[in-house]
Amino acid sequence: MSVESIGETAIEETDEGIDDASDGLTQDVAFTMLSCPRRRYSLHYLMREQREVSLRELSRELAAWENDVDVDAVTHKQRMRVYTALRQSHLPKMDENDIVEFDSSAGVIELTDDASELEVYLDVVPHDEIPWSTYYLGLGGLCAVAVTLSGVGLFPFSELPGLGLAALVTLLFVGSAVAHRYHERANRLGSAGDPPA
Repeated sequence: MSVESIGETAIEETDEGIDDASDGLTQDVAFTMLSCPRRRYSLHYLMREQREVSLRELSRELAAWENDVDVDAVTHKQRMRVYTALRQSHLPKMDENDIVEFDSSAGVIELTDDASELEVYLDVVPHDEIPWSTYYLGLGGLCAVAVTLSGVGLFPFSELPGLGLAALVTLLFVGSAVAHRYHERANRLGSAGDPPA
């Protein structure tokens, strides 16, 4: 299913009422800006590049991601579909909310300082994965069961010395934290590579 058919109309309807955002970036504005894949992809590319980007360059990159092709394989039609949506809708909306500076006459876009306020909202949890908080809750429960079974003397937990059990629990949490950190960095907007889904 292409990004165009993922509910651009519904997203446009949710954009109503955010034009009046004042005094910085509100939670509603942040979630509205991040609710649309094209805006997330735009932010990902701009955060990754950390420079002024042309609308042509941005639309080619987004068209490549949306169509799962190399940038050199993007067709004129694919690029123009993205270009038009960015120019007429998404970039003006992001500009109105001080997330980007969009010069439509020059066709260039740059992140504003206010865009850094989005950092707190940028953790992406892919829809086919469990949240890390749920994972840690389960891991903590599993460790509590192991400690309890060791305390009541149930085999094979009774065979583990106290220090061995503590080392195992510590290893599980440290290993999980390392995996969590790696996963978090790979799934943030602005990281190297393709944008997270």
